[in-house]
Amino acid sequence: MHLIGKILRWGLALFFSSTILVVIAYRFIPIYTTPLMVIRCCQQYFNNEHVTLHHKWIPLEDISQHLPVAVMASEDQKFLLHHGFDFNAIEKAAKYNKKNQKRMRGASTISQQTAKNVFLWPGRTWVRKGLEVYFTALIELLWSKQRIMEVYLNSIEMGDGIYGAYAVAKSHFDKNACDLSRSECALIAATLPNPIKYNSKEPDSYLRKRQRKIEHEMKFIPTFPKEGEDINHNTVSGGIYRNK
Repeated sequence: MHLIGKILRWGLALFFSSTILVVIAYRFIPIYTTPLMVIRCCQQYFNNEHVTLHHKWIPLEDISQHLPVAVMASEDQKFLLHHGFDFNAIEKAAKYNKKNQKRMRGASTISQQTAKNVFLWPGRTWVRKGLEVYFTALIELLWSKQRIMEVYLNSIEMGDGIYGAYAVAKSHFDKNACDLSRSECALIAATLPNPIKYNSKEPDSYLRKRQRKIEHEMKFIPTFPKEGEDINHNTVSGGIYRNK
């Protein structure tokens, strides 16, 4: 028993030290590959499909200023206010899911999605959710909001084999990510709940409807602050809650 306890202690120490070091490293270096990218490529291979992976890391300043606003409007309007978790959204989702078992609603923040995309795998097990909470807390502690957004916009799945702002801008709009218009950014954000099902290159009527709604919500989201700029919580809160 003493040996088992010693192994467990060393195992936990190794886990925490290694994960903290990786998170610190990812605060500064580009992230070229994520677990989801590898999983999707394996799925394509074993399904006898053409293996497709479009991804290129670019800094946040090379991405349209409208895209952070669009994804906040669509996915996480309190991103600049919370510390990784939107407890009000979690409570509302829990109540909704209790009444609607067939169509579950999520409440993951941009920080949680970033932690999942970069460090974990898709799934709904308690182990994975627990690790997601852990990594979300780490990146909120060790990264700036700008770095979280930069990693999110470079790693998020935005189409079949398409990951990040550079790839979706080139593949679906034939332009650089910095040149994406406000409307195009809203359209990209509209696909994020299911980027395999919804295609920003060939949007259907449902996707156009979501796009218009997101464009309306974007009016009340403040311009995303640059690295080093202070986040004025009064301004942010006023902008976000004006339409609520």
